[in-house]
Amino acid sequence: MSNFKEIIKSFIKAECKGWKKTETIGLSIVFFVIFVNAFIVKDSIIAVISAVCGILYSTIAGKGKISCYFFGLAGTCCYSWLSFENALWGNLVLYMCYYFPMQVAGIFAWKKHLKTDTREIIKKQLTQKQKILYFLIAIAACTIAVFVIKYFGGSSPVFDGTTTVLSVFGMYFTVKRCIEQWIVWMIVNGLSSVMWLNLVLHGAKTYATFIMWCVYFFLAVYFYFQWKKEIDAQTE
Repeated sequence: MSNFKEIIKSFIKAECKGWKKTETIGLSIVFFVIFVNAFIVKDSIIAVISAVCGILYSTIAGKGKISCYFFGLAGTCCYSWLSFENALWGNLVLYMCYYFPMQVAGIFAWKKHLKTDTREIIKKQLTQKQKILYFLIAIAACTIAVFVIKYFGGSSPVFDGTTTVLSVFGMYFTVKRCIEQWIVWMIVNGLSSVMWLNLVLHGAKTYATFIMWCVYFFLAVYFYFQWKKEIDAQTE
C-alpha cells in the first residue's frame, strides 16, 4: 500500500513540474470567469464541469503530460450529454464512439514516448507528403459529413459536420504527438465557438461551453508556437 502511495505521489509531482507562472495565473482567471458566469446566469452544471475538464485536458496535453487524458475522459462524457441535449449528432457520435476510446489509447501510446527527465512526450511533425494526403482526405470527409448530418436533421450541419471530421484528425494527431494537431484544433475551436454562440443566442444555457471553446482556440495558438519552438530546437 505504501509503495502504491509513493508511485501516485511521484506521478503527481512529475505532472506538476514545468508549469510557467503565467500559465497557472491564466488558468485561474479562466476558471474564475466560468464559475462567476455560471452563478450569475445559472448555467448548466454539466456545461461547467465539461468546460473545466476540457480546458484542463487541452492545457495539460499542450504541456505534454499524460495525465491530460484523465480529464479528457471526464470532459468527453459531459460534452456528449450536452451534444445530445442540443441535437449535435455529429459531435455526440464523435465524442462517445471516437474520442473516448482514442483517449484510452492515448494513455498507452504516450507512455511509450516520455522523456525520462521531464516526463513529457517527445513531439514530432508530419512530412510534407503526409500533410497533403491528410488535407485532401479531410476535405472529402467534411463534405460527406455535412450532407449526412443535414439529412438526419442536425441543428448546425455545416459547423457540426466540419468540426466532427476535423476533430477526428485532431485527436489522431494528438495521440501521434504531431504538432499539426494544433493547426487542426485552431480551425475546430474557432468554428465550435461560433456554433455554440449561435446556440446560446437561441436560448441554450451553455455559456460555459462557449467560453470553453474560445479558451481552446487561444490554447491551440499558444501551444502551436510552444511545440514549434521545441521541435525546431530538436532539429538544430
